[in-house]
Amino acid sequence: MSFYAWKADRFRRYGIVILLAFFCALFLMVGQWSQLAVFSNDKEPRALSQGGDQEPFVALTFNISWGSDKVHEVLKQLEAHKVQATFFLSGAWAERHPDIVAAIHEGKHEIGMLGYEDESYLEMNPQEVNADLNQAKESFEKLGFKDIKWIRPPHGHMNKEVLKSIQQSGLQAVQWSLNPRDWENPGTNQIVDQVMEEGSKGDIILLHASDSVKQTPKALEVILPGLKQKGLKFVSLTEMVSGSEAKTTQIN
Repeated sequence: MSFYAWKADRFRRYGIVILLAFFCALFLMVGQWSQLAVFSNDKEPRALSQGGDQEPFVALTFNISWGSDKVHEVLKQLEAHKVQATFFLSGAWAERHPDIVAAIHEGKHEIGMLGYEDESYLEMNPQEVNADLNQAKESFEKLGFKDIKWIRPPHGHMNKEVLKSIQQSGLQAVQWSLNPRDWENPGTNQIVDQVMEEGSKGDIILLHASDSVKQTPKALEVILPGLKQKGLKFVSLTEMVSGSEAKTTQIN
């Protein structure tokens, strides 16, 4: 092989290596962008409403603001089916039930906030919203949870001002994409049918584990294995955001 032919072959090999490195860097950059997309949308604060459909992920979320009985039934079902969920807890409830909060954490479930008093932020002025957010954060910090990143505003009520306060507090607002309204106790079969028929990749499912729900634990007996049979994988919100391009909703 001549010197020039050897040199050309060497340059081609180096070129391939450089090209592969470029595409690897581009892939990593896109992955990072997909995570950042949840938190910065043209500088307008938004709420996380759904994961992407690139991965077969679904996030099961539970709100708890009062009672201490049904949550144990819910946790039992999650443990039996080896499912990880995200629990949104009001600060006042967490203070009253630190043992249950610990049980949720020990079950490897993610914990988010539901405000402190579980009162609508739309009925508060910005100063009152900030005070409630700070009080909730302090409650969880005292329980050893200093890195909570998610908040579901009480009753899902929010507007631009509320989202701005949430963003300034260092938290990310979360809505949902599938809501069978289990708190109305519409019937176990109705809860199951809606989740099984509508549940798909990227869904954030809203359920409750307060004592007001009477049919949710029984519905989980079907929903948990059923969604797995559809090829879906239960993940925490953080895993969903990290694993695919999440979608956000702009609030007026």
